[in-house]
Amino acid sequence: MITIKNKDAIEKMYTAGQHLAEMFDQLQQVVVSGISTYALDQWIETFIRNRKLVSEIKGYGGYRFVSCISRNDELVHGLPSLNTIIKEGDLIKIDVCASWKGYCADMARPFVVDIRPDCLSSSLKQLIEAGQKSLDAGIAVALPGRNLFDISSAIEQVLIRYGYGVVRDFVGHGIGRSMHEDPEVPNFGIAGKGPKIVSGMAFALEPMFTEGSHEVFVDADGWTVKTSDKSLAMHHEDTVIITQQAPLIITRHCSL
Repeated sequence: MITIKNKDAIEKMYTAGQHLAEMFDQLQQVVVSGISTYALDQWIETFIRNRKLVSEIKGYGGYRFVSCISRNDELVHGLPSLNTIIKEGDLIKIDVCASWKGYCADMARPFVVDIRPDCLSSSLKQLIEAGQKSLDAGIAVALPGRNLFDISSAIEQVLIRYGYGVVRDFVGHGIGRSMHEDPEVPNFGIAGKGPKIVSGMAFALEPMFTEGSHEVFVDADGWTVKTSDKSLAMHHEDTVIITQQAPLIITRHCSL
């Protein structure tokens, strides 16, 4: 069942999302070569604790960390480790879900380590651009009266134009009191299909795609998802609340 959020729920989700948006701003200075992914996770845990947020990832299915940190050909759910040292040029995707007074926000962003945006290779620049554009396209049609798979189709069409592999095995989702709520929101689909979108719904939209084949697998650690052909993988995510005026992107700096 898709839950509809009332004013109180939206305000709490908004607060959680704004804290995450600020955290990811600060992470720009923290994700540097020489740091371990475990140290990154510890920094994130300290931020969450200091902001009086609650991690919704730590403890989920036995998961031991507050973030998922995925590197290069790792798509999602990468385990932080003391042995994984970030290097210049690495493509790092960080995913964090935290709650404020019982309501969640979920956010993921990519980072290219120690390389200025104007110095990125054209292929890496295009990969990041496609992630942002596909996410923005999905959000643009997250409107009352539209169908859920309008979002899915909008994301997919952008990624197809770039020639990327759209991952089938992992999808976006509803969000609210729980990190994962109904409905599932695929990054592929037929426009005009799926439930009607109404004001008060909330979705974590997260394009997941690769430079090559869409095929992925779960590594032997039981968590880390990797591309089958070792191509680079990309993951962006924002939490969006449906309103009558426009989608409220609570994991970007905005006013309620």
